[in-house]
Parts: sequence; C-alpha cells; structure tokens
Amino acid sequence: MDNIAGSKPALTWAVHLSVLALVLLWLFPTVGLFVSSFRTADQISTSGWWKSMFPSEQNLTLRTADPDDEGAQVLRDGVYVVEGNLFGTAGSTEISVWGVSSQDISAHQAGDTITMDDGETMTVQANGDYVWTSPSELTGRGQRAFVTAVAPPVFTLNNYKFMLFDAKNVEGMSKAFFNTLTVTIPATIIPIVIAAFAAYALAWMDFPGRALLIAAVVGLLVVPLQLALIPLLKLHLNIGIGKGYLGVWLAHTGFGLPLAIYLLRNYMVGLPRDIIENAKVDGATDFQIFTKIILPLSFPALASFAIFQFLWTWNDLLVAMVFLIDATGETTVMTKHIVELLGTRGGNWEILATAAFVSIAVPLVVFFAMQKYLVRGLLAGSVK
Repeated sequence: MDNIAGSKPALTWAVHLSVLALVLLWLFPTVGLFVSSFRTADQISTSGWWKSMFPSEQNLTLRTADPDDEGAQVLRDGVYVVEGNLFGTAGSTEISVWGVSSQDISAHQAGDTITMDDGETMTVQANGDYVWTSPSELTGRGQRAFVTAVAPPVFTLNNYKFMLFDAKNVEGMSKAFFNTLTVTIPATIIPIVIAAFAAYALAWMDFPGRALLIAAVVGLLVVPLQLALIPLLKLHLNIGIGKGYLGVWLAHTGFGLPLAIYLLRNYMVGLPRDIIENAKVDGATDFQIFTKIILPLSFPALASFAIFQFLWTWNDLLVAMVFLIDATGETTVMTKHIVELLGTRGGNWEILATAAFVSIAVPLVVFFAMQKYLVRGLLAGSVK
C-alpha cells in the first residue's frame, strides 16, 4: 500500500525536513547580517539582531554642553548654570540610573540631584534633561555622565552611506571590489577547464597508472591548505612569480583542482557508455567526444563546482594574504579591506556587518544565476 500511486513514502518527509533545516541554517545568519547592517554600534553591542524590533537597555557615555561654548553657561541667582539634554533633544529614550564615575555608573536614580567637588551639583531627569550648577564659573569640557537607558529600536542608512558614498572609503572599496573580481574570475575558470580535461581522461581513457592517479587525487583532498602555503610561496619566489595575480591564480587552481577532478570524474563515469561508444564507432575523436558530448552532459557538475569555487575564492582571505597582499595596498581584496575597516581595536561592528552584506551581494547574484543554468543543464543534452 505504501507504493501505490499518489502516496508519499516516509523518507520524502525526512528529505523535506532536512532541506528546510539547511535553508534555515543558511537564512538565519544572512537575515541577521542584513538587520545588523542597519543598526547602530550601541544597539549591536547591547542586544542581538533578533531583538532589533524591541526597546533595548544600553549603557551610554554622554557629556553635557561645554561651558566655554557661547550661550551654554548662564549666571542665575549668583550660580553658574549649564542645562540641556544629554541626547541633544528629549525623545523616547528613558534613563533609569546614572553616574558621573566609570566605576559606579548606576550610583543615582533618574531625577536625583548630587553634589560634586567644589560645590557643583548635577541633576539628570529620565528624559535626559540635565542641570549642572557651580558657585564659580565653569571652564573646560562638559561634565561626563554614564547612563543606563532604555532606547527604542533605531535603524539607519548611515552605515551604507559610509560604505558606498563616503569619500574616505569609496575609493578603497571600489578598488578592493575590482581586485577581488580580478582574482576570482580566473581562479574559477582555470581549475574548471583543467579539471574537466583531467576528469574525462580518468573516466573514459585507458592508460597505465590511471588508478594511481585517481588514488593520488583522492589523497590530495585531505591535505590541509595551510600545510602548502609557505612551500608554495617559496616556490613562487624562486621561479620569479612573486606576489601578484598570477601567483594567487595558480594557488587557487592548485588548491581547487583535487576536488574539481574528483567531482567531475565521478559525474562523468556515470554518463551512459552507449553514447560514447556510438560516437567512437562513428569516428569521433576523444576531443570531439569531450567537447560535443561530455561537456554538455556534465554541465550540472561544472555549474555546481563553479558556484563553490567562486564562493571560496571570493570569500578567501588567507590565500590572498600570503600570495597577493603587498605593502602599497594596490591589490587589496574585499576581505582584507573589511578587516581594515574594523580598526586596530576591533570596533565598528556596524561597519563590519554592512561591509560583509555588501560583499555577499555578488556571490548571491552568481549563485542564483548559476542555479538557472544548473536546472537547464539537467534537462539539456539528454538522449532523445
């Protein structure tokens, strides 16, 4: 009864649930990155992206107006007064506790009036209004205040304005974008071309040592990339390649070839033998069989590896750091540029989220574009 027409075996539901789980695993980080790219640094540091639609409690360091500013300080009843709002203007942000020392940021409640050194007093209200008084004229910078406040959700386009339109960053980001394309496109095409020829030879051509070559390819799959970085760099320097685009292309080609050959060879072995034998009977050469029959039928496998190789190369930082990055920064790729945007102390997480989301735009376009060709490749080139 389980195999009658119209019924679905239990395994089908397991497959659907597995696919749904994989989609969610990919979707959640992407959505989180997208949401974080519109948030401020304070919001990112105090709450996760899943709480972005709700008010969040934040510890903020604010400062009153400088007494030396024109009109900031007034003399009232023999007392010098500086007043205003810590947030600039009163809004929906509400202060619960505050303090004037970083060692005790919650020493006082909103609305309390405290006495400081030299007879100065300060009052901070829940909406951020403050009154700072002193029996003598105030000078220097404004009084610092540490507040714990519940802030409403805020979304901003300033992160994207900085990434895409700020004069200090646009030139570097544009250069890094084209540098990454210069690395990625050849580093995707070269291993596919070489691997396709090698896979056909290992799948359909008889020659001595073929089994050993297949075993060597499988063995290279487990060799860590990090193990070959320094020896390969020394080889490049010795033969005169040095650090440049040619070196990084060859490095990505070498690291991607084992998997490419393994995947394409396994796919080509499963193609119908009758088609190839009939072509040989008709007088077709191996090159004609490869270009006219094998490549069209292998398009799904070629498209799949192209997607993965493009993503690996586009998101690469380690290989680019070893084989490409120079002191002038003329060949800086996007991953390196994003790291530089963080600063030496690892701040600016809102800029990191925005830069990361901008950097995944091209891989997403490539992925969905290749998906169309992948489906077309599954249907085209079949035996009629």
